[in-house]
Amino acid sequence: MKKIASFTVNHDILEKGMYISRIDGDVITYDIRMKKPNGGDYLSNGAMHTFEHLFATYARNSKFEDSIVYVGPMGCRTGFYLLVRDNMTHQDSLNLIKESLEFISKFEGDIPGVSSRECGNYREHDLSGAKQIAKDMNIVLNNWTVEKMNYAE
Repeated sequence: MKKIASFTVNHDILEKGMYISRIDGDVITYDIRMKKPNGGDYLSNGAMHTFEHLFATYARNSKFEDSIVYVGPMGCRTGFYLLVRDNMTHQDSLNLIKESLEFISKFEGDIPGVSSRECGNYREHDLSGAKQIAKDMNIVLNNWTVEKMNYAE
């Protein structure tokens, strides 16, 4: 089998940030890299799970709700993927991520979708951990621009 595109990215030099991972027809995949790959520090399951619930809920309730295809964690626990329709610009997507991070970092209350009926692992959540991920990533993306969204060679 041929190697998939995400395995061709040099993870040895990849830094935290937001990258255009691929474009497939009208769907753009963004790599929201929150941890340095193979750095020994990974997203904990509980924090990542809560972050996913809050990120997906925010994105799917934003003005871009009809453009959101998927929000989900990377199996390597170093970040998230955001898949959107191409009617969103790269700047729109960057702004949505920044708004989502702000929302998550300040979130108080009940985590959306946290009951046995709504979630397949409803007991494994960590709101304070999710908020910390958002705060850390907010610093990384504070001055991020569309021009920085391409992977380094």
